[in-house]
Order: sequence, then C-alpha cells, then structure tokens
Amino acid sequence: MFNISLSETMHQLMHSYTNLLLKGIQLQKLDLSVTHIRTLKGVCHNSKSTAQSIAKHMQRDKAQITRALNDLLAAELIFKTDNPLDGRSQLLQATPKGKDVMEKLDVAEKWAVEQLTQNLKADELALFLRVSRIMLESTVKL
Repeated sequence: MFNISLSETMHQLMHSYTNLLLKGIQLQKLDLSVTHIRTLKGVCHNSKSTAQSIAKHMQRDKAQITRALNDLLAAELIFKTDNPLDGRSQLLQATPKGKDVMEKLDVAEKWAVEQLTQNLKADELALFLRVSRIMLESTVKL
C-alpha cells in the first residue's frame, strides 16, 4: 500500500510542478515546450555543451534533441561554434536573446517552486530536498 501511495504522490507532484512551470512560462509570455526549455537550459548552464552532451544529460534520443536545437537555432536563441576538441561536433551557446529568455525561464521556475513550497517550513523543505537527493542518487547506480 505504501508503494502505491508514494508512486501516486510522486506522479502527482511531477505533474503539479510541470503544470505550474507551464503556467509560469505563460505568465512570462514565452512559447516554449518543456523539451525546448530543458534544451535551452542545457546550453545556458554548460559552456561546452554539444547536441550529444545535452541528449546524454536529458536521457533523450539525439535526434529529438537535434530537432529541439534546430528550433532554438531558428528562433535565434542559440548559435553553434566549432568544437576545437572534436571536429565532428559543434559547441552550443546562447545568444543575447536566448539569455533573455533564460532569465524569464528562471523567473517562471522560481514562481512555480514558490507555489509548491509556500506551505512548507524551512526545515520541511530541507528534509524534502535531502530525501529527494538520496532517492535520485540511488537511481544513478542502476
């Protein structure tokens, strides 16, 4: 019974967070899917990102990430440069427009987190984060 309850709670929490994040994105007047957001975040948070490194980090098919990257390129949110360490790949970087969008995404993400955690005390939030990290670390070993 406990596992079903935990499973359902985790599922509901993921959906609640995603829905709040999408609402925050709408409030920021951005038109991006979750895949595009995660891909842009990957580019912005790693100065040596490549299509392959983003696909690996997101645990997604490289073709799916390539499509998202092509959309971000077309929207002029990112650009490519030659990778001096590997001539077969290109480094990805955010444009000034992409950095502006990332700032709005940060605001949307902060708002979503505030909505989810508004009824938690600091020690409850700290405990949740600690337990969540332990759970995540156990999946890395699989």
